[in-house]
Amino acid sequence: MRSLLFVPGDSYRKLGKALGSGADALLVDLEDSVALDAKDEARRVTAEFVAEHRSDSRRPRLYVRVNGLTTGMIDADLDHVMKAAPDGIVLPKAVGGSDVAHLGAKLAVREAEFGLGDGATRILAIATENAAGVFALGTFGGASHRLMGLTWGGEDLSADLGAETNRDESGAYTDPYRLARSLTLFGAAAAGVDAVDSVFTNFRDMAGLAEECRAARRDGFVAKMAIHPAQVPVINEAFTPSPEAVARAQAVIDAFRANPGSGVVGVNGEMLDRPHLLRAERLLKRAGTLPS
Repeated sequence: MRSLLFVPGDSYRKLGKALGSGADALLVDLEDSVALDAKDEARRVTAEFVAEHRSDSRRPRLYVRVNGLTTGMIDADLDHVMKAAPDGIVLPKAVGGSDVAHLGAKLAVREAEFGLGDGATRILAIATENAAGVFALGTFGGASHRLMGLTWGGEDLSADLGAETNRDESGAYTDPYRLARSLTLFGAAAAGVDAVDSVFTNFRDMAGLAEECRAARRDGFVAKMAIHPAQVPVINEAFTPSPEAVARAQAVIDAFRANPGSGVVGVNGEMLDRPHLLRAERLLKRAGTLPS
Protein backbone atom coordinates (compact mmCIF):
# COMPACT_ATOMS: atom_id res chain seq x y z
CA MET A 1 0.00 0.00 0.00
CA ARG A 2 1.16 3.49 -0.87
CA SER A 3 -1.85 5.69 -0.09
CA LEU A 4 -4.34 5.28 2.76
CA LEU A 5 -7.30 7.67 2.58
CA PHE A 6 -9.37 8.60 5.64
CA VAL A 7 -13.11 8.77 4.97
CA PRO A 8 -15.82 9.58 7.55
CA GLY A 9 -17.74 6.42 8.34
CA ASP A 10 -21.10 8.18 8.63
CA SER A 11 -21.29 9.39 5.01
CA TYR A 12 -22.21 6.85 2.36
CA ARG A 13 -21.77 9.56 -0.28
CA LYS A 14 -18.18 10.26 0.74
CA LEU A 15 -17.42 6.55 1.03
CA GLY A 16 -18.74 5.91 -2.45
CA LYS A 17 -16.72 8.79 -3.87
CA ALA A 18 -13.57 7.53 -2.14
CA LEU A 19 -13.83 4.20 -3.96
CA GLY A 20 -12.80 5.98 -7.16
CA SER A 21 -9.99 8.00 -5.61
CA GLY A 22 -7.20 5.61 -6.59
CA ALA A 23 -6.20 5.07 -2.96
CA ASP A 24 -4.71 1.70 -2.13
CA ALA A 25 -6.68 1.58 1.11
CA LEU A 26 -9.65 3.40 2.61
CA LEU A 27 -9.49 4.10 6.34
CA VAL A 28 -13.17 4.27 7.18
CA ASP A 29 -13.33 6.42 10.29
CA LEU A 30 -15.47 5.87 13.36
CA GLU A 31 -13.28 8.04 15.58
CA ASP A 32 -12.31 11.70 15.21
CA SER A 33 -14.40 12.62 12.17
CA VAL A 34 -17.63 11.28 13.67
CA ALA A 35 -19.54 13.21 16.35
CA LEU A 36 -20.45 11.35 19.53
CA ASP A 37 -24.18 11.35 18.78
CA ALA A 38 -23.49 9.98 15.27
CA LYS A 39 -21.45 6.92 16.32
CA ASP A 40 -24.29 4.41 15.99
CA GLU A 41 -25.22 5.65 12.53
CA ALA A 42 -21.56 5.57 11.48
CA ARG A 43 -21.24 1.96 12.64
CA ARG A 44 -24.30 0.98 10.59
CA VAL A 45 -23.16 2.83 7.47
CA THR A 46 -19.62 1.52 7.74
CA ALA A 47 -20.70 -2.09 8.17
CA GLU A 48 -23.08 -1.85 5.20
CA PHE A 49 -20.42 -0.23 3.03
CA VAL A 50 -17.74 -2.80 3.83
CA ALA A 51 -20.15 -5.71 3.37
CA GLU A 52 -21.36 -4.36 0.02
CA HIS A 53 -17.89 -3.91 -1.46
CA ARG A 54 -15.96 -6.69 0.28
CA SER A 55 -16.21 -9.12 -2.64
CA ASP A 56 -15.21 -6.61 -5.36
CA SER A 57 -11.75 -7.60 -6.57
CA ARG A 58 -11.10 -4.07 -7.91
CA ARG A 59 -11.72 -2.29 -4.62
CA PRO A 60 -9.09 -0.73 -2.37
CA ARG A 61 -8.36 -2.45 0.91
CA LEU A 62 -10.95 -1.58 3.51
CA TYR A 63 -9.72 -0.73 7.01
CA VAL A 64 -11.84 0.72 9.81
CA ARG A 65 -10.48 3.16 12.38
CA VAL A 66 -12.27 2.32 15.60
CA ASN A 67 -12.41 4.35 18.79
CA GLY A 68 -9.56 3.76 21.22
CA LEU A 69 -9.29 1.04 23.83
CA THR A 70 -9.95 3.43 26.73
CA THR A 71 -13.06 5.10 25.28
CA GLY A 72 -15.62 2.44 26.14
CA MET A 73 -16.77 2.43 22.50
CA ILE A 74 -14.42 -0.02 20.79
CA ASP A 75 -16.47 -3.14 21.53
CA ALA A 76 -19.58 -1.65 19.95
CA ASP A 77 -17.47 -0.61 16.95
CA LEU A 78 -16.09 -4.11 16.49
CA ASP A 79 -19.43 -5.84 17.06
CA HIS A 80 -20.86 -3.90 14.11
CA VAL A 81 -18.00 -3.82 11.61
CA MET A 82 -16.40 -7.24 12.10
CA LYS A 83 -19.53 -8.93 10.76
CA ALA A 84 -18.68 -7.26 7.43
CA ALA A 85 -15.12 -8.68 7.42
CA PRO A 86 -12.94 -5.60 6.86
CA ASP A 87 -9.36 -6.16 5.76
CA GLY A 88 -8.04 -4.49 8.87
CA ILE A 89 -8.58 -2.30 11.89
CA VAL A 90 -6.80 0.99 12.58
CA LEU A 91 -6.08 1.35 16.31
CA PRO A 92 -5.81 4.99 17.42
CA LYS A 93 -3.88 6.17 20.47
CA ALA A 94 -2.04 2.86 20.76
CA VAL A 95 0.34 2.66 23.70
CA GLY A 96 2.78 -0.04 22.70
CA GLY A 97 2.54 -3.68 21.83
CA SER A 98 0.26 -4.55 24.75
CA ASP A 99 -2.53 -2.48 23.18
CA VAL A 100 -2.06 -4.27 19.87
CA ALA A 101 -2.20 -7.64 21.66
CA HIS A 102 -5.37 -6.51 23.45
CA LEU A 103 -7.02 -5.57 20.15
CA GLY A 104 -5.83 -8.84 18.61
CA ALA A 105 -7.67 -10.80 21.30
CA LYS A 106 -10.86 -8.87 20.62
CA LEU A 107 -10.53 -9.56 16.90
CA ALA A 108 -9.91 -13.28 17.44
CA VAL A 109 -13.15 -13.60 19.41
CA ARG A 110 -15.17 -11.89 16.71
CA GLU A 111 -13.51 -13.78 13.86
CA ALA A 112 -14.58 -17.01 15.55
CA GLU A 113 -18.08 -15.68 16.25
CA PHE A 114 -18.65 -14.47 12.68
CA GLY A 115 -16.98 -17.40 10.89
CA LEU A 116 -13.99 -15.43 9.60
CA GLY A 117 -10.52 -16.82 9.07
CA ASP A 118 -8.39 -16.82 12.19
CA GLY A 119 -5.92 -13.95 11.96
CA ALA A 120 -7.44 -12.57 8.75
CA THR A 121 -7.96 -9.08 10.16
CA ARG A 122 -4.81 -6.97 10.12
CA ILE A 123 -3.91 -4.10 12.46
CA LEU A 124 -2.44 -0.69 11.67
CA ALA A 125 -1.51 1.09 14.89
CA ILE A 126 -1.33 4.87 15.29
CA ALA A 127 1.46 4.88 17.80
CA THR A 128 2.31 8.46 18.82
CA GLU A 129 -0.94 10.23 19.60
CA ASN A 130 0.07 10.75 23.22
CA ALA A 131 3.33 10.99 25.12
CA ALA A 132 2.94 7.50 26.60
CA GLY A 133 2.72 6.07 23.10
CA VAL A 134 5.99 7.71 22.09
CA PHE A 135 7.79 6.06 25.00
CA ALA A 136 6.33 2.65 24.03
CA LEU A 137 7.44 2.62 20.37
CA GLY A 138 10.04 -0.07 21.00
CA THR A 139 7.51 -2.63 22.28
CA PHE A 140 5.62 -3.64 19.13
CA GLY A 141 7.90 -6.46 18.02
CA GLY A 142 6.16 -9.82 18.53
CA ALA A 143 3.01 -8.21 19.88
CA SER A 144 0.73 -9.75 17.26
CA HIS A 145 1.02 -11.53 13.92
CA ARG A 146 -1.82 -9.24 12.82
CA LEU A 147 0.28 -6.07 13.03
CA MET A 148 1.10 -4.88 9.49
CA GLY A 149 2.24 -1.33 10.12
CA LEU A 150 2.88 1.57 12.44
CA THR A 151 1.99 5.14 11.74
CA TRP A 152 2.18 8.33 13.73
CA GLY A 153 0.04 11.37 14.34
CA GLY A 154 1.09 14.90 15.15
CA GLU A 155 -2.32 16.48 15.74
CA ASP A 156 -3.45 14.48 18.77
CA LEU A 157 0.10 14.50 20.10
CA SER A 158 0.24 18.29 20.03
CA ALA A 159 -3.01 18.39 22.00
CA ASP A 160 -1.60 15.92 24.54
CA LEU A 161 1.51 18.06 24.94
CA GLY A 162 -0.44 21.31 25.20
CA ALA A 163 1.46 22.78 22.25
CA GLU A 164 0.38 25.90 20.40
CA THR A 165 1.25 24.27 17.06
CA ASN A 166 3.22 21.34 15.72
CA ARG A 167 4.78 23.16 12.76
CA ASP A 168 7.03 26.21 12.51
CA GLU A 169 6.66 29.28 10.29
CA SER A 170 8.07 27.44 7.29
CA GLY A 171 5.55 24.62 7.63
CA ALA A 172 8.09 22.08 8.89
CA TYR A 173 7.39 19.97 11.96
CA THR A 174 8.98 21.26 15.16
CA ASP A 175 11.43 19.08 17.09
CA PRO A 176 8.99 17.07 19.29
CA TYR A 177 7.07 15.88 16.23
CA ARG A 178 10.16 15.19 14.16
CA LEU A 179 11.33 13.00 17.04
CA ALA A 180 8.00 11.15 17.15
CA ARG A 181 8.17 10.60 13.39
CA SER A 182 11.71 9.23 13.56
CA LEU A 183 10.95 6.94 16.48
CA THR A 184 7.94 5.55 14.60
CA LEU A 185 10.25 4.66 11.74
CA PHE A 186 12.63 2.91 14.14
CA GLY A 187 9.76 1.17 15.91
CA ALA A 188 8.34 -0.17 12.67
CA ALA A 189 11.74 -1.43 11.53
CA ALA A 190 12.35 -3.12 14.89
CA ALA A 191 8.92 -4.80 14.69
CA GLY A 192 9.42 -5.82 11.05
CA VAL A 193 6.32 -4.00 9.79
CA ASP A 194 5.60 -1.14 7.38
CA ALA A 195 6.21 2.46 8.42
CA VAL A 196 3.36 4.71 7.23
CA ASP A 197 3.78 8.48 7.31
CA SER A 198 1.18 10.75 8.89
CA VAL A 199 -1.33 13.00 7.12
CA PHE A 200 -0.50 16.34 5.55
CA THR A 201 -3.30 18.54 6.79
CA ASN A 202 -3.10 21.39 4.24
CA PHE A 203 -4.96 19.53 1.50
CA ARG A 204 -4.67 22.45 -0.95
CA ASP A 205 -0.86 22.59 -0.81
CA MET A 206 0.12 19.89 -3.29
CA ALA A 207 3.71 21.11 -3.56
CA GLY A 208 4.14 20.86 0.20
CA LEU A 209 2.57 17.41 0.19
CA ALA A 210 4.89 16.21 -2.58
CA GLU A 211 7.92 17.51 -0.69
CA GLU A 212 6.85 15.76 2.51
CA CYS A 213 6.23 12.53 0.57
CA ARG A 214 9.71 12.64 -0.95
CA ALA A 215 11.28 13.15 2.47
CA ALA A 216 9.26 10.28 3.94
CA ARG A 217 10.21 7.90 1.13
CA ARG A 218 13.85 8.93 1.41
CA ASP A 219 13.90 8.13 5.11
CA GLY A 220 12.22 4.73 4.85
CA PHE A 221 8.46 5.21 5.01
CA VAL A 222 6.64 3.12 2.41
CA ALA A 223 3.24 4.86 2.41
CA LYS A 224 1.37 7.93 3.59
CA MET A 225 -2.10 8.62 4.91
CA ALA A 226 -4.36 11.17 3.21
CA ILE A 227 -7.31 13.27 4.34
CA HIS A 228 -8.60 14.32 0.91
CA PRO A 229 -8.99 12.41 -2.38
CA ALA A 230 -6.99 15.08 -4.22
CA GLN A 231 -3.91 14.06 -2.23
CA VAL A 232 -3.98 10.45 -3.41
CA PRO A 233 -2.36 10.86 -6.87
CA VAL A 234 0.54 12.84 -5.35
CA ILE A 235 1.12 10.17 -2.71
CA ASN A 236 0.87 7.31 -5.19
CA GLU A 237 3.39 8.91 -7.51
CA ALA A 238 5.85 9.56 -4.69
CA PHE A 239 5.73 6.04 -3.27
CA THR A 240 5.75 4.17 -6.58
CA PRO A 241 9.35 3.21 -7.36
CA SER A 242 10.49 4.83 -10.61
CA PRO A 243 11.68 2.68 -13.53
CA GLU A 244 15.20 4.01 -12.91
CA ALA A 245 15.08 3.00 -9.23
CA VAL A 246 13.76 -0.46 -10.17
CA ALA A 247 16.53 -0.90 -12.72
CA ARG A 248 19.20 0.10 -10.17
CA ALA A 249 17.79 -2.28 -7.59
CA GLN A 250 17.66 -5.12 -10.11
CA ALA A 251 21.29 -4.48 -11.05
CA VAL A 252 22.31 -4.81 -7.40
CA ILE A 253 20.41 -8.08 -7.01
CA ASP A 254 21.83 -9.44 -10.28
CA ALA A 255 25.36 -8.61 -9.14
CA PHE A 256 24.95 -10.53 -5.88
CA ARG A 257 23.37 -13.48 -7.69
CA ALA A 258 26.30 -13.57 -10.07
CA ASN A 259 28.69 -13.64 -7.09
CA PRO A 260 26.91 -15.82 -4.50
CA GLY A 261 29.93 -16.21 -2.26
CA SER A 262 30.82 -12.54 -2.10
CA GLY A 263 29.84 -10.06 0.59
CA VAL A 264 30.75 -7.07 -1.58
CA VAL A 265 30.06 -6.45 -5.27
CA GLY A 266 30.76 -3.66 -7.70
CA VAL A 267 27.85 -1.97 -9.53
CA ASN A 268 28.43 1.01 -11.81
CA GLY A 269 31.67 1.91 -10.07
CA GLU A 270 30.28 1.58 -6.51
CA MET A 271 31.24 -1.05 -3.97
CA LEU A 272 28.05 -2.38 -2.38
CA ASP A 273 27.53 -4.80 0.50
CA ARG A 274 24.64 -6.76 2.04
CA PRO A 275 22.65 -3.79 3.37
CA HIS A 276 22.44 -2.50 -0.21
CA LEU A 277 21.08 -5.89 -1.29
CA LEU A 278 18.41 -5.79 1.40
CA ARG A 279 17.41 -2.28 0.35
CA ALA A 280 17.19 -3.35 -3.29
CA GLU A 281 15.02 -6.34 -2.43
CA ARG A 282 12.65 -4.16 -0.43
CA LEU A 283 12.30 -1.71 -3.29
CA LEU A 284 11.47 -4.47 -5.80
CA LYS A 285 9.00 -5.95 -3.36
CA ARG A 286 7.20 -2.61 -3.18
CA ALA A 287 7.27 -2.40 -6.96
CA GLY A 288 5.86 -5.91 -7.22
CA THR A 289 8.74 -7.18 -9.35
CA LEU A 290 10.76 -9.22 -6.83
CA PRO A 291 10.80 -12.84 -8.03
CA SER A 292 10.06 -15.55 -5.49
